[in-house]
Amino acid sequence: MKLILKLEEWGFFILSLYLFLLLDYSWWVFPLLMFAPDISILAYAINNKIGAIIYNIFHHRGLSIALYIAGTFLGNQLIQLIGIMLFAHSTIDRILGYGLKYLDSFGSTHLGNITNVKPENP
Repeated sequence: MKLILKLEEWGFFILSLYLFLLLDYSWWVFPLLMFAPDISILAYAINNKIGAIIYNIFHHRGLSIALYIAGTFLGNQLIQLIGIMLFAHSTIDRILGYGLKYLDSFGSTHLGNITNVKPENP
């Protein structure tokens, strides 16, 4: 099942690349902005609850899709770009096992506890 879910995530990532290519931005913008949503980790300096809330806002696919659709309807490629980058980033995070955060700690995610993760056998 994990393999199927990871393949689905790769499909989402390829979709984000395709949607990016439809915009009028240079190719280097995509890798430049790929990890920009991780700036939200800084909110954990306040406390775990605020950190999780801010982190989840920046990593929620619903928000990224809503931004992309809003940008499409408004004819605003910057809003579309923001939506695509949030979507692509959250997809890569899920491929790597990082999910949306619970309020108790950074390591507690909807995909499991990432602080106690042991490498899978090859």
